[in-house]
Amino acid sequence: MKINAGFTLIELIIVIAVLSILSVAVLTTLNPITQFQKADDARRKSDLGQIQKALESYYQDHSSYPASVNNKISDPQNGGTIAWGSAWGSYMNMLPKDPEAPAASYAYVMTQNGQGYRLYATLDRTNDPQSCNGGSACAHTPGACIKPCLYAATSPNETQ
Repeated sequence: MKINAGFTLIELIIVIAVLSILSVAVLTTLNPITQFQKADDARRKSDLGQIQKALESYYQDHSSYPASVNNKISDPQNGGTIAWGSAWGSYMNMLPKDPEAPAASYAYVMTQNGQGYRLYATLDRTNDPQSCNGGSACAHTPGACIKPCLYAATSPNETQ
């Protein structure tokens, strides 16, 4: 008596085809590239919020916001121009830098003779509901616009 145990070639091909279809459907639904872009954009927004808090603390100490040089924060009392990703005196242990640095960077612009500022970040997703419309903020930050879609954060007395 001979017992045949196992699967036929047709059964294996059908199982592989069904698994392939399911995996393609899951990947299409989740869209991992978009999820990574959303995560990077959320980090950029969070970073700008942290920088805003540090800038407000600086304003409380000096009655003006720090100067801007080449879209960076310039603070002579704490080491001159502060590079993104380095320490900023007692205000931040680490000044955040864009997740895609050096290909992308945040931009800081002091306005109103030290009484206002604008912070900009490029976003990966062009359909983000909080982005500036059409990258109009580029006019304020020459050299900072790497992608057309920007996110802006400003001082309380500044308009975008």
